[in-house]
Amino acid sequence: MATFVDRVTLHAAAGSGGDGCVSIHREKFVPLGGPDGGNGGRGGDIILVVDDNVTTLLDFHHSPHRRAGNGRPGYGDYCNGAEGGDLVMMVPNGTVVKDSSGTVLADLVGAGTRFVAAQGGKGGLGNAGLASRKRRAPGFALKGESGEERTLQLELKSVADIGLIGFPSAGKSSLIASISAARPKIADYPFTTLVPNLGVVQAGDTRFTVADVPGLIAGASQGKGLGLEFLRHVERCAALVHVLDCGTLETDRDPVKDFEIIEAELAEYGEGLSERPRIIALNKIDLPDGKAMADMVQPIFEARGYEVFQVSAAARLGLTELNYGMARIIQEERRNRAKQVKTRIVLRPIAVNDNGFKVIANEDRSFTVTGDKPERFVRQTDFANAEAVGYLADRLAALGVEKELFKKGARPKSEVRIGVGDNAVIFDWEPSIEAGAELLAGPRGSDLRLESPWAGRYIEDDVDELSDDEIAMQWEYNVDNPRDPRVSG
Repeated sequence: MATFVDRVTLHAAAGSGGDGCVSIHREKFVPLGGPDGGNGGRGGDIILVVDDNVTTLLDFHHSPHRRAGNGRPGYGDYCNGAEGGDLVMMVPNGTVVKDSSGTVLADLVGAGTRFVAAQGGKGGLGNAGLASRKRRAPGFALKGESGEERTLQLELKSVADIGLIGFPSAGKSSLIASISAARPKIADYPFTTLVPNLGVVQAGDTRFTVADVPGLIAGASQGKGLGLEFLRHVERCAALVHVLDCGTLETDRDPVKDFEIIEAELAEYGEGLSERPRIIALNKIDLPDGKAMADMVQPIFEARGYEVFQVSAAARLGLTELNYGMARIIQEERRNRAKQVKTRIVLRPIAVNDNGFKVIANEDRSFTVTGDKPERFVRQTDFANAEAVGYLADRLAALGVEKELFKKGARPKSEVRIGVGDNAVIFDWEPSIEAGAELLAGPRGSDLRLESPWAGRYIEDDVDELSDDEIAMQWEYNVDNPRDPRVSG
């Protein structure tokens, strides 16, 4: 069974917000108690937090589907619903979060770094929160919003200062075991190391981390061996150490050829690995043939400008010099990092003339309204409540949706779709439905504009051509709604 996983797919579903409550205060000797419905609770977030004690993404491999708690609905007597519990999940240091398209959303480096992977839905307002000077006792409340659902890719890139690279059995695991407290699996056969190993090295006053990257062979950047899976673990390294086997028994290999093959793979992989500082560690000089080979190839690498160390991980020869050589590079890199100007955070506020929605005229003479606000208004509406539907019409009109539809050429009975996909709401547009539901008297939970036979109509006919019953209905509607401009008396 796998114990190390460095790439997983996470299906994160945040909690949904609770619905608002519709309630009227009732108390003895208080005939007009007013609305007292509380708000729904917020849905829980899904949060990723870096923990130094976590070294693998194995937990997400076994349980890729994670869901946060839902918010509770509101209650009467101004009681708000409880918030849904956040789901906090620990990830290793160096975890990169990408969306389904591969776009990097977060690079989590440093203990305690947090990232909200999916945001919980907002709770709906109760009728107490919707009450105003004109709307004294709303007979409706807003529904809670659904939590965010996202499919994310989590990739682990080890956070190390130095990366040890080289062919299998070159002695990388033995070297990291000799210079640090790491205890990797060591054996004399290819691909002994199946996972990256990290160790902490102390050289004088400088402490740094070293990573052993397994499985580099010719063609690793195209997927051969294990290199493609683990090359990303050296992307963060400040410097690379080539561990070259000077005691190999393979006749077609030598340290210079191994070095050139690995360099070609780094260049093919990209990510700036070819630009990192290099150190050459000629390993296995405790062997007679190894020492002779190291003496022969050292001038070749020094002529190319590389710093070369002859070492033996098994006999612990030359390790102190190698450690201080790596420490010098780390000190220089840290000094350069301190001099760099920190990246400025650029805030781009929304333009003042941005109404937050877009109206698209379709070829079939229908219209599609998209935007965060109108789609959120629709999600919050209880369509079983006529007053809530009237409130939705008021909000859309106040936002400017009706004016924009008129500009785009919409006519009465034109099909209008708010949103896209299966969650879109389709209705026939009535340009006469305007803001002002709070001015219309009626029972709670109803809207006279949706119930009157004259609602949504302009009276353009001559009164003389109307029947007595139609004139009476028109007159009665106009008397009940003296401020409604849609019907002439």
